[in-house]
Amino acid sequence: MSFFNSIGRSMTRAGSRNPKRSPTPSSATAEQQQRSQTDSSVPPSPNPSLSLSSSQNGANGAPRRSPSPQQQPKPLYLCSPFVDAALVKGNFKTIVMLPKYVDIMEWVAVNVFDFYTNLNEFYGVITDVCTQQSCTTMSAGPTLSYTWINQDRKSVHLPAPTYIDYVMTWVQNLLDDENTFPTKSGQDFPPSFPSTIKHVYRQLLRVFAHIYHAHFHHLLHLRSEPHFNSLFAHFLAFGQEYDLLEVKDVKGGSSTVGIGALWERWREMGILEGTKQ
Repeated sequence: MSFFNSIGRSMTRAGSRNPKRSPTPSSATAEQQQRSQTDSSVPPSPNPSLSLSSSQNGANGAPRRSPSPQQQPKPLYLCSPFVDAALVKGNFKTIVMLPKYVDIMEWVAVNVFDFYTNLNEFYGVITDVCTQQSCTTMSAGPTLSYTWINQDRKSVHLPAPTYIDYVMTWVQNLLDDENTFPTKSGQDFPPSFPSTIKHVYRQLLRVFAHIYHAHFHHLLHLRSEPHFNSLFAHFLAFGQEYDLLEVKDVKGGSSTVGIGALWERWREMGILEGTKQ
């Protein structure tokens, strides 16, 4: 089912939803994203571009791939037994299907809230090791990093904690905004909701990508890889089912990089079987 194709018949709501709130990440730099209009490093909205090396964007901002280093070691998250670690066995098709009598807007809103909340908790566990010194860019692979579009519409490289802080604060503010995520009975979702959710999904995907690339070994030390793998597989399956994810975003460009390899491996294993191609 396409979330975007269903919006026309899903703008009315069947009932009320319990209020959704979670703590806003505390950070001076994150607060500036909402309060400062003079800091050119703070974007007006999260619409970052993809950068496949530290300085590989073309003149028009399109991504350009740099040669991959030879004999790159295989990421731990692709190695056995870690790639198989999960709390949920089988595929996620039945989990992500729209329940009977549930409005699709409500279903997407509740699930996105849960994905954000759980991912935020995982990131909170590794914030001490994700620093501006250890993670100087928002990297997601040996040749893959993400840039942020600032107020001047220029791509800028940010340290991963700053980038993630911007993302999480932006999403939290959306969740707290009754005009975007209404919680009162009779209040409709805005027409822009599907587009907003797609932006949110892209940003959360990038947070997942950085954690897998730079901090998966920290999750291993905590023995949290089954929980994190299950959360990410659920996130991927839901995004594919409701057209919230672009395959190119998952793959990291024209060829598979970083978590794109994990996505392909899970498809081969049947974990994401039944999701859209």
